[in-house]
Amino acid sequence: MNAFNDLLHAVLFALDGLEQAGRLPAGLDRSRILVEPPRDPAHGDAATNAALVLAKAARMKPMAIAEELARALAERPGILEVTPVPPGFVNMRIEPDFWRRQMAVVLEKGLDYGRCDRGQGRAVNIEYCSANPTGPLHVGHGRGTVFGDALANLLERAGWAVTREYYVNDAGAQMELLARSLRHRYLEALGRDPGPLAEGLYPGSYLLPLAEKIVEQDGERWLERPESEWLPAFRDIGVAAMMAQIREDLGALGVDHDIFSSERELVAAGRVDSALAWLEEHDLVYTGTLPPPKGKPVDDWEPAEQLLFRATAYGDDIDRPLKRSNGAWTYFAADLAYHLDKYRRGFDVMVDVWGADHGGYVKRMQAAVRALSEEKARLDVRLCQLVNLMDDGKPLKMSKRAGRIVTLRDVVDEVGKDVFRFIMLTRKNDAPLDFDLKKVTEQSKDNPVFYVQYAHARICSVFRNAEEEGMGELRRMSAEADLSRLENPAELELIRLLAQYPRTLEGAADSFEPHRIAFYLHDLAGAFHGLWTKGKEQPELRFLVAENPELTRARLAMLEAVRTVLAAGLGIIGVAPVSELH
Repeated sequence: MNAFNDLLHAVLFALDGLEQAGRLPAGLDRSRILVEPPRDPAHGDAATNAALVLAKAARMKPMAIAEELARALAERPGILEVTPVPPGFVNMRIEPDFWRRQMAVVLEKGLDYGRCDRGQGRAVNIEYCSANPTGPLHVGHGRGTVFGDALANLLERAGWAVTREYYVNDAGAQMELLARSLRHRYLEALGRDPGPLAEGLYPGSYLLPLAEKIVEQDGERWLERPESEWLPAFRDIGVAAMMAQIREDLGALGVDHDIFSSERELVAAGRVDSALAWLEEHDLVYTGTLPPPKGKPVDDWEPAEQLLFRATAYGDDIDRPLKRSNGAWTYFAADLAYHLDKYRRGFDVMVDVWGADHGGYVKRMQAAVRALSEEKARLDVRLCQLVNLMDDGKPLKMSKRAGRIVTLRDVVDEVGKDVFRFIMLTRKNDAPLDFDLKKVTEQSKDNPVFYVQYAHARICSVFRNAEEEGMGELRRMSAEADLSRLENPAELELIRLLAQYPRTLEGAADSFEPHRIAFYLHDLAGAFHGLWTKGKEQPELRFLVAENPELTRARLAMLEAVRTVLAAGLGIIGVAPVSELH
């Protein structure tokens, strides 16, 4: 389905001929040879780096190989022009029928166009969102959530067996803080004066309705109970309520995880002890003292002997503590056990989507996965940078006590799920992203989500016009269209771009970069809008030409292919295509 793979086969076939003729040494490593669109379309339809890749091993100058390869490719049917260019690229122009045939594949495959088997059914676990259940999701959580969800959609399209997972951090000190924060609000709801909020407790008003519900159900039941009773009860009530709200917010964003794993259940089931026993059995833990950290203090460091994991044996900078001096597990110990649990569930490829503030945690977790799987599993961590929330160019502070917009749900309710999801993928995940509430809802070409959606809606309007003008049957018979009638350079440019979609999908899946799909859709929409504008200026380029039904049928087929690819790409992002915009 990938047209550029067909061109790669042509290059490899030409290299076979050069080897057989003695013009190239035999047995050269061809694994890094690529055929891809050149950055400048003026250079041709496709370019290969074959000469640059082979030159050193062949002990030949890259341009010498490029010239030999160009002569061999020039004899291939369907290749109109071949040009070797310094330092050793070979540019090719391909006959239009080659690209038209790719468009026919779009019409045949429909929304399955671009689907491939890169993953070969291999299991991959993608853990994303995983926000602590201490409050509502904020916009920063939303970026990682959209990234993880779009990546899951993308890998499914590429033939992976994907499991979407949310890790609930419902154990440890933060859950105690949640319980104490809820207790404070409970006392307020009873009309008591609990005094000022203790340092470290959560100040958000989102706990007030929950406290009032506890009063409604239990009255003063917890007022005089000892801490040993009310603290676990308030913790459980708080976690359950926060997770219910988080699930609801995820639903509003169109996100549905397959599994919610509990840290508390993991610890209670003895999985941390089991992981430690495995490490001890393989001599990967010892008791020692770490040097003081350089620069910023590290929570896990104590100037005392600790149980340490030999992380440096697996690429980390220092060994990592598993237990504190008081005997409590470190956060790392629980995370280590959780990833061992994932590996034992059959995932030798794991993707964790974290906020950028967790960057210092990557090496130790990758070291842990390498150790626990005996080098058989891989952990890929994707860090998502901050979202700068603005309104008409003015920054909005993200605070649980701030004004109009503070939570993910507030933003999604204001701008819509589709707008939010698309905008979150308009930058690579490791680059900061500006999200302006006013600009993302503007209906202008400067708004990328509108630009893409408008392309789909415009095509739908053409189809409606075809029906109104009695040309609906031409559209319904578009699969039988004579595509050779599509000859205008702007039409051919659009068709060549359609042929790039499978290659884009494969590259995005291989690199775990779903933003590439959003970028591609923007380019495809731009090519379509450009052709639309030309049709307004040049009547011979209009899509509906009443006096030429065969040309009309071919152009309707082209629009059907564009609409199909737009819808398929939007589906990966998790955005619904629209038939009209108001």
